Amino acid sequence: MKYHLATIGLAPLLIAQGLYVRRVTPKLPDPSGKRSGIYGSRPPLNLLILGDSAAAGVGVSTQSQALSGQLVTALGSYFQVSWKLIAQTGSTAKEIVAKLEMASPETFDVVVTSIGVNDVSHGTRSKKWIDQQGQIVDLLQSKFHSQLIVLSSVPPMHLFPALPQPLRWYLGLRAKRFNSALKEFSEGCNRCEFVTINIPLEGAHMAADGFHPGALAYSIWANHVAGIIRSRLSVTVFLKGQN
Repeated sequence: MKYHLATIGLAPLLIAQGLYVRRVTPKLPDPSGKRSGIYGSRPPLNLLILGDSAAAGVGVSTQSQALSGQLVTALGSYFQVSWKLIAQTGSTAKEIVAKLEMASPETFDVVVTSIGVNDVSHGTRSKKWIDQQGQIVDLLQSKFHSQLIVLSSVPPMHLFPALPQPLRWYLGLRAKRFNSALKEFSEGCNRCEFVTINIPLEGAHMAADGFHPGALAYSIWANHVAGIIRSRLSVTVFLKGQN
């Protein structure tokens, strides 16, 4: 009830604040560096990082500081990681479905996603978003043969320094609703793992725009996800061609 009343009563102010934030927030570029590669020398692991600007690493200067680079480094002591990044600033779940539908079939043993901030801020209904997440998971399993899909939570937008009140509160409430729905969805998917990343969204952990992670935040995210991947997957799964 609180959510629906806020949507109606605060709509003019929320719209005005949203337009203001888009106008004044610095537009940070994607980090430089490769978006695919091979790293490590142990059993092979095919990895895909998929999603929005956070998946793309916006907020740092190079991919080595971003989620992709730090995750690959964290996994490289355990696997030979063949990795690929498919991520773009502003991407919504609907647009990511379209990208996967158009992409050529490949095999990705593990997929790590970051999807939701743009859907939260653009007003996508949570039920529609979950339906689109289901489409993404279905494509990852059927077309890309993924054995583990790590669904990163929408970050706690009620803590984003770049957002004024009450917009910060409102988007934070929507993000929480999205996360509750995504967690419930993941519980019905035996190849999925919902992950909440506890990152301090202040100071050195945030990028200059007050909206994206900084290098320290990406490090926490990457190491947390790497631990989940190592614990969920037996090395023997990836002993391809070794028998």
